[in-house]
Amino acid sequence: MPVSPQSNLTLACVLITIFLDMLGYGIILPVLPQLIGQLSGGSVAQAAVIGGYLVFAYSLMQFLFGPALGNLSDRFGRRPIILIALAGLTIDYTIMGFANSMVLIFIGHTIAGISGASVATATAYIADITPREKRAHRFGLIGAAFGLGFIFGPVIGGLLGELGPRWPFYAAAILAGANLLFGFFVLPESLAKDKRRKFDIRRANPFGVLWSLSKNPVVLWLMGSLGMFVLASQSFPSVWNFFTIEVLSFSSAQIGVALGCFGLGFAASQALLVGLLTKRIGEWSTVLLGMLAAAIAFIGTASIHSEIPLYFFLIFGSLAGVAGPAINSLMSRQVPDDAQGELQGAINATNSLASILGPLLATQLFSHFTQAQPGTPGYFPGAPFLGAGILVIVAALLFIYTVRRFDLMHRPRVAKKDHIHEMGQPGQQQTPPHDENGDPVERPAGE
Repeated sequence: MPVSPQSNLTLACVLITIFLDMLGYGIILPVLPQLIGQLSGGSVAQAAVIGGYLVFAYSLMQFLFGPALGNLSDRFGRRPIILIALAGLTIDYTIMGFANSMVLIFIGHTIAGISGASVATATAYIADITPREKRAHRFGLIGAAFGLGFIFGPVIGGLLGELGPRWPFYAAAILAGANLLFGFFVLPESLAKDKRRKFDIRRANPFGVLWSLSKNPVVLWLMGSLGMFVLASQSFPSVWNFFTIEVLSFSSAQIGVALGCFGLGFAASQALLVGLLTKRIGEWSTVLLGMLAAAIAFIGTASIHSEIPLYFFLIFGSLAGVAGPAINSLMSRQVPDDAQGELQGAINATNSLASILGPLLATQLFSHFTQAQPGTPGYFPGAPFLGAGILVIVAALLFIYTVRRFDLMHRPRVAKKDHIHEMGQPGQQQTPPHDENGDPVERPAGE
């Protein structure tokens, strides 16, 4: 039975689902380089390239199937799609835990990519049960759930990795299965039947979804900025583990502790700062603040040679987590309730497209600049992070241009009768007074 937007229990259920999902993902991160190296027999640089191909396979499947699952969630509800995603993750971790070749690793990751719509669908789920003016804060809670999973997951994975590189995958498979059972028995449906719409194959086409954004210029330009930001951010999950092994000779336990520190900062910034910042300075300023933190952290990390600066930039970079929920909320204001799943599918497709290119670029850069001997001019393991910092600056400049072009500081939210495909240029209709976040301001009686 669909739940009311005021249900705190429902919010807790979906946040627990996201937390367990991220916990399982975080557990495998510290040992993934070790497992790849064990199965491939290559160097750290070669293992990084293989890791990039793994992320490429996962992200390609996300890009191809994400919009279809997003639109299926608009038709059949969020709950079944979330359960499918959790089932796919359970299969993925199980295969990777028992795999004896890289072929099986790729098969498992491909299955996870096909079914992995948990993030986009969970975000649409939150949008279903949340008033528009509270979405930035609750999108931040999604990030906080991610962060908490990222605090405990890598630490647990690093410790389990001391027993062997496969133990974290066994634990992740058990967690994903438990999450599936939790969702099946506890998680209610959020999308009321009167708000569902028919499945349209045109909206399920990932390229069609991205093309449809051209009908909504505000979302199109915001999505471009988000895509660049995500593209840059892919350098972190793609090469950070390999970078710390190459530069600082980190063990799986040290990697786990470091990632746990990042998760702590990420969770704190999203749980405590997103809602506060969006209320105080507005969504667009919050996005810029997050991008600035990311640029500084990436450029700073590129040249580190010891642990203390690494931890500083790692924790400082976690402040970049405020950008995602804020820009997501900004875009969600531009589409009606019955298109939230489509929007999140489009965001997922954009993220996946960036995630297809990002790992390949980052790992190839890392491999190229670690071929030379340490201390020689051609040796620069931080090259992917320097490139990421520059790209974040470009994304921020594009975002500033978008805010000014469409006057997003004063732009009202889209009317419910509008559609993501039908919105035209700003200024085509008369709008009521509105605040800095785009919410209508009621006129005093008699005006």
